[in-house]
Amino acid sequence: MSRKTFFITGSNSGFGLAIASAALQAGHRVIGTVRSQAARAALAKTLPALRPVLCDVTEFDRIDDVVGHAEDEHGPVDVLINNAGYGHEGVIEESPIEEMRRQFEVNVFGAVAVAKAFLPRFRARRQGFIVNVTSMGGMITMPGIAYYCGSKFALQGISEVMRSEMAPFGVHVTTLCPGSFRTDWAGRSMVRTERSIADYDGLFDPIREARQAVSGKQLGDPAKLAAAVLKLIESDNPPPQLLLGSDALRHVSERIVRLQQEIEAWKSVTVSTDG
Repeated sequence: MSRKTFFITGSNSGFGLAIASAALQAGHRVIGTVRSQAARAALAKTLPALRPVLCDVTEFDRIDDVVGHAEDEHGPVDVLINNAGYGHEGVIEESPIEEMRRQFEVNVFGAVAVAKAFLPRFRARRQGFIVNVTSMGGMITMPGIAYYCGSKFALQGISEVMRSEMAPFGVHVTTLCPGSFRTDWAGRSMVRTERSIADYDGLFDPIREARQAVSGKQLGDPAKLAAAVLKLIESDNPPPQLLLGSDALRHVSERIVRLQQEIEAWKSVTVSTDG
């Protein structure tokens, strides 16, 4: 495997930390973003070979300068891992719009802003690889995480267009769609809206309790995800999206079957609108 330079957002925890660790162990150079000096100091102890960079992906006006400075100091980036993000849990009726706005600012606008900082650089060099971390929740939905699924569906769609637009320049774009992994996503990293409407108790309370109960015990191993990412970025023909985890495979496959059945059941109505 040729030595590459990675730029990983949200590199101090979860998938970002796992991918950074694996990349460094494989001999790659890694530039990793963190949001605070405290996180930067902690990461320096955990991964001393990593080049830490202060960057909040929602500070859109700073991102071009951050990327430019990183490349000036460490050389051209080959692989962008757009990992920074978090989960929001809450029933739609109970969840303030402000929480939706924040979810999209980080998971969608932040990811796109970072990608846009690299697009002209990758295009000019006629090479590069962008991995946008979405979720199986960008291809299926579950009650209680509408804002999260909405943000991941949005990034999924934007990434597919980005892939088409960048393909003529030799730049790869793939979305990473993990299922449930042993990260802090369902633990301290998740923002949870307080319950307020009793009508939803029967539907949602068991879902919230089950998610909290399995947090940290999920089937998915972040280290194995990181190994899969290293394999992905070596591919000359990477897929538009890569499902990771047997639960992601099962849920998405079931959704495809249901979608095909729904299309078939309503086909006569669908074609009836042609003029």
